[in-house]
Amino acid sequence: MSLDPSLAGEAGGLLAGIPLLSPFVEFGFMRRALAGCLALSLGATPVGAFLMLRRMSLAGDAMSHAILPGAAIGYLLAGLSLSAMTLGGLVAGIAVALLAGGVARNTVLKEDASLATFYLISLSAGVLIISMRGSNVDLLHVLFGSVLALDDAALFLLAGFASLTVLALAAGLRLLSLECCDPGFLAGVSRLSPLAHYGFMVLVVLNLVGGFHALGTLMAVGIMILPSAAARFWTASIGPLLLVAVCCAFCGSLAGLLLSYYFNLPAGPAIVLTLGAVYLLSMALGPFGPLASRFRRHRHFER
Repeated sequence: MSLDPSLAGEAGGLLAGIPLLSPFVEFGFMRRALAGCLALSLGATPVGAFLMLRRMSLAGDAMSHAILPGAAIGYLLAGLSLSAMTLGGLVAGIAVALLAGGVARNTVLKEDASLATFYLISLSAGVLIISMRGSNVDLLHVLFGSVLALDDAALFLLAGFASLTVLALAAGLRLLSLECCDPGFLAGVSRLSPLAHYGFMVLVVLNLVGGFHALGTLMAVGIMILPSAAARFWTASIGPLLLVAVCCAFCGSLAGLLLSYYFNLPAGPAIVLTLGAVYLLSMALGPFGPLASRFRRHRHFER
């Protein structure tokens, strides 16, 4: 049974009259941007929740810059090629993760310090490589992304990374949760502890590379950490935490895209700033935020 084209056009006209929906009804680039943000919300944000629980939020920021030299080399060889920059970013990110882990296990440096050193080296090398051939516009594209310029190939890449991440987290949820709570116990009772650690780092790199295509290396970690930190003020259980974080990420991305459309703002920073606003509101209103905790203490003293 086919839909009457006139009815479909009328329905589209009605939707276009709603301010919150009209940009996505009228413009394909807005629909692709929203689809890309949905994929990142489903894949990158749950990974960010586990980064936060493992007290590795800043390590995620370091890893987001570690992919830059590989992406820059891919750009130097093939220009703004999706496949070349993705492959280069994956190789560089995984290499830095392994090197940082090896340095932490075989020297006096801790993993956060080794990640920080590689982060500084990677960021400087990536900017230098891009500057050797590209313009300032290309550099801004790599550093800050172009979520409004996502094409079908980029969307398929983001959807593939998100699907792989959801399946991996579903299969290893108990293992990852145990490693977050007590990694020493997991290492003592199971041989899967190294697999959990390095497999999780691979998921981090995959989602940072996906986020890099949409939000750039400087903004990709924002959609990982900010929604997860906001969700922590609403719940203390891992399952609801992941669900609330994904909802915060998608709603914040939707609001950021609308702000960028109606006020002519750069989309990537608008999305991350909106997610930051969600975090601040959650801190002020959430039941596990400082204000609610102080109110509960006052009620306890009154009784």
